[in-house]
Amino acid sequence: MKAIVTGHSRGLGAAVAAELLGRDIPVLGLSRKTNPELAQRFPALLRQAELDLADSTALTQWIADGELAAFQDGGPVLLVNNAGVVQPVGPLNAQAVDEVARAVALNVAAPLMLSAALCATRQAGEVRILHVSSGAARNAYPGWSIYCATKAALDHHARAVVLDKLPGVRICSLAPGVIDTDMQAAIRSTSLENFPLRERFEAMKREGSLASPADCARRLADYLLGARFGESPVADLRDF
Repeated sequence: MKAIVTGHSRGLGAAVAAELLGRDIPVLGLSRKTNPELAQRFPALLRQAELDLADSTALTQWIADGELAAFQDGGPVLLVNNAGVVQPVGPLNAQAVDEVARAVALNVAAPLMLSAALCATRQAGEVRILHVSSGAARNAYPGWSIYCATKAALDHHARAVVLDKLPGVRICSLAPGVIDTDMQAAIRSTSLENFPLRERFEAMKREGSLASPADCARRLADYLLGARFGESPVADLRDF
């Protein structure tokens, strides 16, 4: 078994990669930056590719170069589409169009491209695809129209893929809960004008109700590797 984890350089992605590596599962990490700490801890198990997943042309070329296919060995392969961005935050008339394009490329195009490429190049083993979704995919929030829309796209992608009934392919778009990461810090620093619900997230931080990346990664890995994975195309980790 091998795993591909996007956005493995920090936050939840780093925690998920560390959890899988700690279970002796080789990981191919895809991110704009490498993770030196993981490389030092798991030199024999971790491969890294410095890749801007928001650059669809660069991602297309990387896939064509064959590294994704070469990483596989005929056994089961896991794909954790974790990389994502919350920006742009704010009402529609305040959104920079270049930030909109980058968010859609990173949050939607990259996971869908990697999922398609993995299924097209798999040799024989089972494929398990986990999209890291959000409660924002299922509930609309002011200021988060782009984030909500892109996460909802992952949910609906998973629903449609299940209908394809591809043998050996399991998929789930999983909301992991609210995690204490750099993204949460960025949310708390957003102006109330752009994100009226900021106080809700500030309160969660004050009250210690944010999940730790390590704990979330452990539960996510348990689900990803368990027999129940993919029973529902859309799920919430807090329900397990």
